[in-house]
Amino acid sequence: MKRSLFLLGKRLKTLEYWLTARLVIGVLALLRRLPPERALDLAEKVARRLGPKVGRHRLAVDNLRQAYPEKGDAEIEAIALDMWGNMARLAVEYVFLDKLFDFDPEAETPGRVEVEGVEIFKRLRDEKDVPHIFFTGHLGNFEFLPIAASRFELATTSLFRPPNNPYVADYILKTRSSAMGGLVPSQAGAALQLARVLDDGGNIGVLVDQKFRKGVKTHFFGRECRTNPLLPKLARQYDCDVYPARCKRLPGGRYRLIVEDRITLPRQGDRTIDIDASAQLLNDVVERWVREDPGQWMWFHKRWQI
Repeated sequence: MKRSLFLLGKRLKTLEYWLTARLVIGVLALLRRLPPERALDLAEKVARRLGPKVGRHRLAVDNLRQAYPEKGDAEIEAIALDMWGNMARLAVEYVFLDKLFDFDPEAETPGRVEVEGVEIFKRLRDEKDVPHIFFTGHLGNFEFLPIAASRFELATTSLFRPPNNPYVADYILKTRSSAMGGLVPSQAGAALQLARVLDDGGNIGVLVDQKFRKGVKTHFFGRECRTNPLLPKLARQYDCDVYPARCKRLPGGRYRLIVEDRITLPRQGDRTIDIDASAQLLNDVVERWVREDPGQWMWFHKRWQI
């Protein structure tokens, strides 16, 4: 009896995932028929209305209040609405990656996408067979970063966490892999796959602002959280340089990709990279970015759940 109920529940969950995926993919297909600017504006408008009605909005507001105790309710709500607008745009941008990303390293006039740190990309491109690690956070359209790297012939394999819905995850994986470099799902064996890329002198990209239950204890916006130690461990193993990179949304539907120069990871007395201190440094960099553009980060994430 229990097994039958378990199997029934599993099938119902699968059906729920399938129906949800059909709805999401159907909506994106309809939006694809619109001009990119119109589709993005429409998605943002809807998200700003519907976002405050979902449970995650309360979590976002609570996180914002703890991060910014000096801000009033109106300002907190405004940031939360900006967040929903940003997330809606990110979702719809998946179907317009080929039309939106117009950066050309040789172009004389800037397009929709501009890059700050072109000289860093060029320098790394010329470092043949030397591994590099890029890290970023969920800011703006972070998906543009590996696409930009590929424009400089700097192929990058990115670690990503697929959605819980397997059908949506499959759709996103196919969409992303057609526009950027290699992708490695954050599951068992991911660290080994990334290590192989570095071992071959390749480049990897890692999002570092997600919850990781088995991570090292760190702080983010003054609150304790756990951070994945994978990046510092790989940097220590391969003694490779680490570069911060982010995407910033600009007025008028434009984007600025910012690649910063390499950071120096803290080291222990024996000169090996200090894993815990390095994980904290990554948090500090992301916090600096978020404080600059708080409405472009996903505050509804359970980042501080221990």
